Amino acid sequence: MKTNMGESLQPLYVALVAFGVSIIAGPFVIRYLRYLKFGQTVRLDGPRSHLKKSGTPSMGGVLILLAITLSVMLIGKAEGHLPVAIFSMLAFGTIGFVDDLINILTRKSLGLQARHKLAAQLVISLLIAFYALNQANLGPELLIPFLDKTIAVPSIIYVLLVVGVMLASTNAVNLTDGLDGLASGAMAIAAIAYALIAVRVGATEMALFAGGIVGACLGFIWFNAHPAQVFMGDTGSLGLGAALGVLAIFTRTSLILPIIGGLFVIETLSVIIQVIYFRLTGGKRIFRMAPLHHHFELKGWEEPKVMIRMWLVAIIFGAIGLLAVL
Repeated sequence: MKTNMGESLQPLYVALVAFGVSIIAGPFVIRYLRYLKFGQTVRLDGPRSHLKKSGTPSMGGVLILLAITLSVMLIGKAEGHLPVAIFSMLAFGTIGFVDDLINILTRKSLGLQARHKLAAQLVISLLIAFYALNQANLGPELLIPFLDKTIAVPSIIYVLLVVGVMLASTNAVNLTDGLDGLASGAMAIAAIAYALIAVRVGATEMALFAGGIVGACLGFIWFNAHPAQVFMGDTGSLGLGAALGVLAIFTRTSLILPIIGGLFVIETLSVIIQVIYFRLTGGKRIFRMAPLHHHFELKGWEEPKVMIRMWLVAIIFGAIGLLAVL
């Protein structure tokens, strides 16, 4: 009984260590980013209230990825799929790091060209897909929401699905990262749900990974809460998006990810709908601005109100996602 209790508490230990690393290292990372003058370049076409954020240190995602990696490897070591999960997160985080660096050095909110970023994401996603396909405890099987059953899909479909999950999750989290504390809070909520799901399906190493994400994100919020002292940048949002995708793939819950990550889905859909409607109507808009969080800002909602209400939406989706598995 003591062993089982200890194992069940390990994700909590990882979360506490990740939180501690974030809190302790945070001031040093922020100070160093300021020293390097790695400040955020704010879009001129965004909400005017965001112009005052220009110059706030960016690339704070380094702190998140560091906290997750150290905490998970310290307690979880190299068990199961953990090394691949960490690699995936850091690989996508590196893409974001290069993107952020170009933004900072050019002083423009442009970064990597879209085709270059997509090509790099695609290569890494394919590596993850082929790895998962050849694992006996993963393979081309998926849990069906609410039915407590699995379905086996053809290998090619499985590979395409995994690639789709990785590309969608990374870019969805990236789009959601637009308000102080929004993306990090939503990720912490989704990771809590996945920690419980991982324990339920027996993917204990993924529970540890999820615990690290929770702790690192909560620690980052300490510095990213409104008004933010630091932004995660693409370094953090792409890395966290990859971590979310990996959690879904390595727990065989890719079909449940759109539920748990419902807020990210809504944010992404708001951009897609806006672009399509704009092109079809010759310049008209459904939302005042996309992603959706900016629409509510331009309607007059204060930034903390938008953030907290979206956190509540994320909690609801996380709870529904848990019901789909538990």
